[in-house]
Amino acid sequence: MGVRQQEAGQEGPAGLQDRTRVVLTAASELFAEQGFRHTSVKDVADRMKMTKGAVYFHYPSKEALAVAVVEEHYARWPALLEEVLTEGYGPLETAEQMLARAAVSFRDDIVVQAGARLQIERPHIDAELPTPYIDWTELLASLLVAARDEGQVREGVSPEAAARSLVSAFFGAQHISDVLRGRADVVERWTETSELLFHAIRAH
Repeated sequence: MGVRQQEAGQEGPAGLQDRTRVVLTAASELFAEQGFRHTSVKDVADRMKMTKGAVYFHYPSKEALAVAVVEEHYARWPALLEEVLTEGYGPLETAEQMLARAAVSFRDDIVVQAGARLQIERPHIDAELPTPYIDWTELLASLLVAARDEGQVREGVSPEAAARSLVSAFFGAQHISDVLRGRADVVERWTETSELLFHAIRAH
């Protein structure tokens, strides 16, 4: 019996799902630490104390692992939005909370960190990765349109232009924080930037 058959025979659906998450976490740690080109499937297997075949059972290639990590990175944001919406904020405050909590995720969540690095390295990855920034821009624009309709946005401010500026500022801030401080200060840096931008956006 081969490794794939052994794995399939030994684990039920819940066990396989748990093991897949463990593989994804190990890959995320390595991609975040050393990037796509310097990470191999063997590195992932060694991190988990598994065989390469066991990793291949869950993901058929390093590229598939990278795609899975980036997709999991993007799956964080709808869940975060649902969390914020349940707390009853208005649209402008929802936009602020989304970005503030995303900053925390970039500081603390290894999958978010790995997904961000893989997106930067996308020219070196022979796989189709989700296009970055578009979903964030569309989400923020829709929230700012709703905020404008409620009179929360300063007259003359374009929700779409403001959304693009927020996305550029946020991802620029997290990247600079990553380069200079390993994102240790990303929350503080984003708080500074957020206060300035939302002051310019908010009706007074």
